[in-house]
Order: sequence, then C-alpha cells, then structure tokens
Amino acid sequence: MYIDHFGFSQQPFALTPNTSLFHALPSHIEAIQTVLAALSMGEGITQVSGEVGTGKTLVCRMLMTQLPAHFDLAYLPTPASNGTELKRALAKELNLTPSSDPVLLTEQIQDELITRRLNGQSVVVLLDEAQALPDDALEAIRLLGNLETEQEKLLHIVLLGQPELDQRLAQHQLRQLRQRITFRAVLRPLTLAETIAYIKHRLHQAGYTDMVFSVPLCRAIWRASNGVPRLINQLCHKSLLATFCEQKYIVSKKEVLMAIRDTLGARQPKWSFPVLWGWSHS
Repeated sequence: MYIDHFGFSQQPFALTPNTSLFHALPSHIEAIQTVLAALSMGEGITQVSGEVGTGKTLVCRMLMTQLPAHFDLAYLPTPASNGTELKRALAKELNLTPSSDPVLLTEQIQDELITRRLNGQSVVVLLDEAQALPDDALEAIRLLGNLETEQEKLLHIVLLGQPELDQRLAQHQLRQLRQRITFRAVLRPLTLAETIAYIKHRLHQAGYTDMVFSVPLCRAIWRASNGVPRLINQLCHKSLLATFCEQKYIVSKKEVLMAIRDTLGARQPKWSFPVLWGWSHS
C-alpha cells in the first residue's frame, strides 16, 4: 500500500508479531533472560505477564529462536478448555497419540519425557494466554510440573498471560501452583525514550534511513498509546497511511491526530492547537 511510496522493504508497523523487527526493549530482554536463566537452572514453572499489546507473543517467539539445542519445544497458543484437553494438546506436541484414559495419558507423557531425558533432551512447554485457562487446567499444570527424577524436573513450563493471571493465582485454591512459580517477569509499557527508539528501529529495519516522524509527533504517539507497543504500531501505521493518501513523505500533526481519533483504546488529546496536549485518561 504505502511500502513503495516510502521505499520500505516491508511494512514497519504490522500488527502481526515479526521477529525480524524485534527491538531489544529492556523489559522484553529481561523477560527472555529470566526464562532462559530459569531453564538453565532446571526450574519447573516460570511466568511472564503483561498487559494487552505489550509484546507477550513476540517475546514467546523470540524465546523459541533462543532456546538451547538440548530443549525440545512444545507450544500451546490456545487455552485448553480443561485439564485433560491440556494434557492431550501437550501429548500431540510430543508426537504422541493421546490415550482416552486420563491416567494412561499422564503416564504416556511421563514415559516420553523420561525417554527424551535419557537421550539428553529436556522439554519446555510455552503456554500463551494462560490467564484464560480454567482452574482444572491450571491444576493439571501444577501436576505436570511435579514430574521429575530424583535429580531434576522432567518438564519446564512457561506461563505467558495478562495481569489477570496474577489475580487468578492469588485465589486460595491455586496457592499450590502459585508457590511453584519460582521466577516471574513483567512486560511494562515503553517510556518516551524507548518509544522514540522503537519507532526509529522499526523504520530502519524496514529499510528507511530517515525519520519520518518528528520527536514531538513521537511524543504525541507515546502519550496516546500509553507506551503500549501494539497501539504504537497502530498509530504509526495509520499515520503513514494518511500521509501516503496525501501524497506526502513526512508525517505531520494532521495525520497523527487523524490516527489517534481513529484508534480505539488510544488516549485522546483534549485540544490539538497549538500542540497535542491536555490528554484525557481514557
């Protein structure tokens, strides 16, 4: 659409997580390093949480690319409806044919984990959208986390979810699972400086050597987005699209304001003249 107009090699602000556009934001790097450190120490369950749009899925995909070779990956992106379905999904990721008997199903998984460990491999399962798991699925995670030899855990579990997951884990009936989560990392919104660096990085990765957004407009995008990367992407994308429609090459306040007005979830400025300022709290 506007790729050729600006001379981009790819869309710089696509909403689909793209590891080639990954920018080493401090909280993202901290989350990745926390998980990798936990895995290296043989910990059973690790948690990564963050608000909607802060980059959990991208962190998850970066983890996939950085896992040491002796880890086999099982990725469960969709929350299971119950504990048995979670185990069945895990069994399929381990290339097993899941038994219809829940007891035999657990034995299948344990036997496979032991076999892989004897072959020098460990299994790590990444569970995305963990806040949507029902209680019996979370209990199944706790029980799977108990599978171990005398020396080490057989299964390493990484829970990725929204802050609602913390609220779920605070419930009395889930206290045993909560106590088994040894490491936690939180993805936070970007600061102004991080937002400017983020926008510059994605433009550069898309092959653009100049800065199509001025610093004041980056500040407006940061305020409107509350520093949430997904909203930053939406606002930049719409701003570039509006600039393309105007057949211009530098984004102006007019296009950014249009993008803000058109984006659900963006903070709206109380006034736009002489500057974008006086932001609302919505």
